[in-house]
Amino acid sequence: MAAISRAQLLKELLPGLNALFGLEYDRYGEKYKEIFETESSDRSFEEEQKLSGFGAAAVKNEGSGITYDNAQEAWSTRYTHETIALGFSLTEEAIEDNLYDSLSARYTKALARAMAYTKEVKGAAVLNNAFNSNYTGGDGKSLCNSAHPLVYGSTISNVPATPADLNETSLENAVIQIALWTDERGLLIAAKPKKLVLPPALQFVATRLLETELRVGTTDNDVNALKNNGSIPGGYTVNPWLTDTNAWFLLTDVPNGLKHFVRTPLATSMDSDFDTGNSRYKARERYSFGFSDPLGVFGSAGSS
Repeated sequence: MAAISRAQLLKELLPGLNALFGLEYDRYGEKYKEIFETESSDRSFEEEQKLSGFGAAAVKNEGSGITYDNAQEAWSTRYTHETIALGFSLTEEAIEDNLYDSLSARYTKALARAMAYTKEVKGAAVLNNAFNSNYTGGDGKSLCNSAHPLVYGSTISNVPATPADLNETSLENAVIQIALWTDERGLLIAAKPKKLVLPPALQFVATRLLETELRVGTTDNDVNALKNNGSIPGGYTVNPWLTDTNAWFLLTDVPNGLKHFVRTPLATSMDSDFDTGNSRYKARERYSFGFSDPLGVFGSAGSS
């Protein structure tokens, strides 16, 4: 097992050292919490099942019998929790030479920062792979797909007909498309957008689209309909872990969309290795990220 030794920390042993730096950077807040619904778990995995209700009622002619319909299961999705862990060790000699007090607190903070960073990467991966056919949900389709299958034989799309960059037209079309979504039997579900999720490259575009009083990029004195109608009440959030500078996503009010299960919360511990005398520190947690109902999000990969 590798351990941090005095040879790696020579400067810390010398007198006259004015400052230690490189571990005290600010970090982003818990951005995944703005995207995922978090639930606790007490099992090795969680499974969620989508159900199909009934179709529209039929007209009953005089003297004839009523029409009977069947409810059924549609498909299920499984969340398998991953164990995420990281640690470091200080040699017995480094501790004896008083490096423990000066460095253990700093490296413990660095350990927490690395764990938090990993969680953000894991969460953002759900959206980064949203258009990738190698990452599918319970219905066998990628998160953002034009052909999510429905029980009654049709399909539903949570992407634009043609991948589009973020602009007034594409955002308005997305709001309209979401309003026309149906359930497994073709009944309208009154879905609405909640929040726009985008990479840093699109933050200024989003500000102009959602926060100006008049339409963007025109000489007309038209009202900004997106802002006036409150079409996206949650505004937008910038996620720096999104890797595609053109892709953007709309979270919707459809329940059981993007989910984060916590099996074991973050915990830290330390002990001493008998053979070497080294002090070992570790951080560990267990969780999963994924999605159940893909209609919890609308996404566009952008035009390029």
